[in-house]
Amino acid sequence: MNVNLPHDLPAVEVSDILAREKAYSQDLQRSGKWRHIWRIAGRYANISIFDVSDNEELHRLLSGLPLFKFMEIEVMPLLRHPSAVRDDDR
Repeated sequence: MNVNLPHDLPAVEVSDILAREKAYSQDLQRSGKWRHIWRIAGRYANISIFDVSDNEELHRLLSGLPLFKFMEIEVMPLLRHPSAVRDDDR
Protein backbone atom coordinates (compact mmCIF):
# COMPACT_ATOMS: atom_id res chain seq x y z
CA MET A 1 0.00 0.00 0.00
CA ASN A 2 1.46 3.33 -1.10
CA VAL A 3 -0.16 6.45 0.33
CA ASN A 4 -0.17 9.62 -1.78
CA LEU A 5 -1.77 12.44 0.18
CA PRO A 6 -2.22 15.64 -1.85
CA HIS A 7 0.14 18.37 -0.67
CA ASP A 8 -2.70 20.91 -0.67
CA LEU A 9 -4.98 18.86 1.59
CA PRO A 10 -5.79 21.03 4.65
CA ALA A 11 -3.91 19.95 7.79
CA VAL A 12 -7.13 19.56 9.78
CA GLU A 13 -8.50 17.17 7.15
CA VAL A 14 -5.24 15.18 7.12
CA SER A 15 -5.35 14.87 10.92
CA ASP A 16 -8.96 13.65 10.81
CA ILE A 17 -8.29 11.08 8.08
CA LEU A 18 -5.19 9.76 9.84
CA ALA A 19 -7.04 9.38 13.15
CA ARG A 20 -9.89 7.50 11.47
CA GLU A 21 -7.39 5.35 9.52
CA LYS A 22 -5.54 4.38 12.70
CA ALA A 23 -8.76 3.48 14.54
CA TYR A 24 -10.12 1.44 11.60
CA SER A 25 -6.86 -0.43 10.99
CA GLN A 26 -6.37 -1.21 14.67
CA ASP A 27 -9.93 -2.54 14.92
CA LEU A 28 -9.20 -4.84 11.96
CA GLN A 29 -5.96 -5.95 13.61
CA ARG A 30 -7.73 -6.73 16.88
CA SER A 31 -10.36 -8.74 14.98
CA GLY A 32 -7.63 -10.86 13.34
CA LYS A 33 -8.52 -9.78 9.79
CA TRP A 34 -5.41 -7.55 9.48
CA ARG A 35 -2.76 -9.99 10.66
CA HIS A 36 0.44 -7.98 10.13
CA ILE A 37 1.52 -4.51 9.03
CA TRP A 38 5.06 -3.38 8.30
CA ARG A 39 6.24 0.12 7.35
CA ILE A 40 8.49 0.29 4.27
CA ALA A 41 11.50 2.29 5.43
CA GLY A 42 11.80 5.75 3.89
CA ARG A 43 8.36 5.71 2.27
CA TYR A 44 4.78 6.43 3.25
CA ALA A 45 3.91 2.84 2.44
CA ASN A 46 3.37 -0.51 4.10
CA ILE A 47 3.18 -4.21 3.46
CA SER A 48 0.26 -5.90 5.17
CA ILE A 49 -1.06 -9.43 5.61
CA PHE A 50 -4.82 -9.93 5.74
CA ASP A 51 -6.71 -13.09 6.67
CA VAL A 52 -9.98 -12.96 4.75
CA SER A 53 -12.42 -15.50 3.37
CA ASP A 54 -12.41 -14.21 -0.22
CA ASN A 55 -11.58 -11.35 -2.59
CA GLU A 56 -14.89 -9.64 -1.90
CA GLU A 57 -14.17 -9.42 1.82
CA LEU A 58 -10.67 -8.07 1.13
CA HIS A 59 -12.10 -5.44 -1.23
CA ARG A 60 -14.69 -4.40 1.36
CA LEU A 61 -12.04 -4.04 4.09
CA LEU A 62 -9.58 -2.15 1.87
CA SER A 63 -12.18 0.19 0.40
CA GLY A 64 -13.30 0.98 3.94
CA LEU A 65 -9.90 2.51 4.73
CA PRO A 66 -10.25 6.28 5.15
CA LEU A 67 -7.02 6.69 3.12
CA PHE A 68 -8.26 4.36 0.35
CA LYS A 69 -8.83 7.12 -2.21
CA PHE A 70 -5.22 8.24 -1.72
CA MET A 71 -3.68 4.76 -2.02
CA GLU A 72 -2.14 2.59 -4.67
CA ILE A 73 -2.69 -1.00 -3.55
CA GLU A 74 -1.16 -4.14 -5.02
CA VAL A 75 -2.77 -7.41 -3.90
CA MET A 76 -0.79 -10.64 -3.88
CA PRO A 77 -2.63 -13.77 -2.69
CA LEU A 78 -0.55 -15.92 -0.32
CA LEU A 79 -0.92 -19.38 1.10
CA ARG A 80 1.18 -21.44 3.44
CA HIS A 81 4.06 -23.25 1.75
CA PRO A 82 3.97 -27.05 2.16
CA SER A 83 7.61 -27.02 3.37
CA ALA A 84 6.94 -24.49 6.16
CA VAL A 85 8.18 -25.73 9.54
CA ARG A 86 5.56 -23.80 11.57
CA ASP A 87 1.81 -24.32 11.59
CA ASP A 88 1.09 -20.67 12.34
CA ASP A 89 2.35 -17.28 11.23
CA ARG A 90 4.54 -16.23 14.17
